[in-house]
Amino acid sequence: MKDILSDIGLNALFREARSYNRWMSDAVPESKIHELYDLLKFGPTSANCSPARFVFVSSTLAKARLLKCVTESNVVKVETAPVTVIIGMDEKFYEKIPALFPHNPAAANWFKDPSVGTPTMMRNATLQGGYLIMAARAIGLDCGPMSGFDNAKVDTEFFAGTPVKSNFICALGTGSQEMLFPRSPRLTFEEACKIM
Repeated sequence: MKDILSDIGLNALFREARSYNRWMSDAVPESKIHELYDLLKFGPTSANCSPARFVFVSSTLAKARLLKCVTESNVVKVETAPVTVIIGMDEKFYEKIPALFPHNPAAANWFKDPSVGTPTMMRNATLQGGYLIMAARAIGLDCGPMSGFDNAKVDTEFFAGTPVKSNFICALGTGSQEMLFPRSPRLTFEEACKIM
C-alpha cells in the first residue's frame, strides 16, 4: 500500500479548505502559477485528452475586461483577488491527442464526432478545473470558484477567434476571513452512497 497524506495534507486539501470570497493583498507570483499548472497537468483525463485551457487574469487591464463579464455579486471577489483563472475548454482538443496519446495517435478520431467530443471535452475540462483547485490548495493557495459570470461575454473577451469556450472561473490567492460563511452541511454517506 502506498503512503498516505498526513492529516495536515488532508486538512489543507479537504477538511479545512474553504471557498473564499475576499482576499488578502498578498501577490501570487508568476512562478507560483507555473508551479500550479505543472502539478495539475498530471491529473487523469480520457485518453490523456487534456481539453482544459487556462487564462490566468492578473494584470489591471485583463482584470478590467473580466470584471465586465461577472455578476454584480462577484465583482469584489474578482477585483480583489490577485489572480482569477478562467478554465476554458478547447472544442478541438482532439488535435493534440497524437502528441498526448502517442501509443494510439488515431484516438483523435474518437472525439471528432460532436456527440462524443463535446461531452468528453466538458467532463474532462471540468475534471481539470477540479485538479486546479486541489493543486492550488496543495501549494498553499486559497480558491474561490465561481459560476456567476456571462460565458458568452468571457468567450468574446478572452477566446474570440479560437475554439476555446469558458467553463468556470476561480479566484486564487490568500483568502481573507471577511465574508467567509460557516461551512455548509454535506450529505452523509447513507444519503449519497451505495455499496453494491
